[in-house]
Amino acid sequence: MQFCAFTEPQQGAAYETQLAHARRAEALGFDGWFRSDHYHVMGDGDGLPGPTDAWTTLAGLARETSTIRLGTLVSSATFRVPGILAIQVAQVDRMSGGRVELGLGTGWFATEHTAYGIPFPEKRFGMLEEQLAIVTGLWATPDGATFSFEGDHYSLLDAPALPKPAQPQIPVIVGGGGPRRTPQLAARYATEFNIGFVDETTVAEKFANVLRVCEEEERDPATLRLSVALPTVVADDEAELRRRCAAVGIDPDSPHDARLVGTPTQVAAKLERLLELGASRVYLQTVDMTDLDHLDLIARDVIARVR
Repeated sequence: MQFCAFTEPQQGAAYETQLAHARRAEALGFDGWFRSDHYHVMGDGDGLPGPTDAWTTLAGLARETSTIRLGTLVSSATFRVPGILAIQVAQVDRMSGGRVELGLGTGWFATEHTAYGIPFPEKRFGMLEEQLAIVTGLWATPDGATFSFEGDHYSLLDAPALPKPAQPQIPVIVGGGGPRRTPQLAARYATEFNIGFVDETTVAEKFANVLRVCEEEERDPATLRLSVALPTVVADDEAELRRRCAAVGIDPDSPHDARLVGTPTQVAAKLERLLELGASRVYLQTVDMTDLDHLDLIARDVIARVR
């Protein structure tokens, strides 16, 4: 099982804070460092010092880390036109020496669109499907050839399909709980299907469903990685657990079916159950990036037990 740190910088984190978090995760042996792609704080926080752009941040981290994989979970199809997104991601991949992954979704947070004047159409699945087709198509176009596309949302004519990524194939992550369209997009375009913030029963159902859809789409289900993203709070004692929960707005007395909350032993046991369900990667959502001791504890007393 792979373990990735997963952060939410829109809640309030300067680039320097994200850099320190990513470097600590790298030093501790985390497989990846992934961030959300949002421009507006969620909830009652002030979000200070303000939002940071996901791909600008990842470009910086690409030059200031050396081994850890970097990516979005997930970028919104409403934020960037697909031709430019393909260039951005390919460039950051080259800057990192081939360590980038792209998570791409429809977008859902209307507030940030209204705040920054970003169009937010009611129907966005068509946009997402065309973006996936264009981005992967541009990257797969042979050297010296051009790429054209005509869709309902985007049209490209003789795009030079450059620059090429450093990796032969940049991993693409598609996720969500929809019963048909999201699994179909994952089966057609993605290297990984992700389900987030749900309990183990739902994880099992969604994994089984996407594997069935792969067969319907004539794709070998074994070629699609399955992953889970969950809020994560770990502590050795009750007082520390309550402090860490309070820091990220989690009620420590609420049900934790869709979270990884508890002692290292409890969290490791849940990770082992997720592994049995088919998850080969877990995104550990750690919102308080100033608590680097939290990463230390997770690496030392949770990940080490499961690996």
